[in-house]
Amino acid sequence: MEIDEDRSDVEKEEEEEDDSISDLLRDRFRLSAISIAEAEAKRNGMEISEPIVACISDLAFKYTGQLAKDLELFAHHAGRKSVNMEDVIVSAHRNEHLAASLRSFRNELKAKEPQSERKRKKGSRKDDKATASVVIQVVL
Repeated sequence: MEIDEDRSDVEKEEEEEDDSISDLLRDRFRLSAISIAEAEAKRNGMEISEPIVACISDLAFKYTGQLAKDLELFAHHAGRKSVNMEDVIVSAHRNEHLAASLRSFRNELKAKEPQSERKRKKGSRKDDKATASVVIQVVL
């Protein structure tokens, strides 16, 4: 019975640590969202009230959490363990302007990537030896 109590104490400590990390991330996200909202308001010559900024930051945080869950589900549905750009584009299907911007961004990224050669599947050693003997015969 003491082992169960010890394990539950360890689990409680891990849960508290996870909660504190989540709280820290949430607070940093909100601060960033507030900073962005205030900068945009200033740039556009507008004033924005604190309750509105707080509301915007809370909505953005909740939206980001839901988006992360959706992206994870899209990747899982496709049989992958990680999210890729296509998942992000699919998540924007209700907002055609955003989806078009994401596609454009994806295409720009692809254009900047160096063109790499296709990866060759490894053949059997028998095939490698046959290829090597042909190369040697051609050279001779």
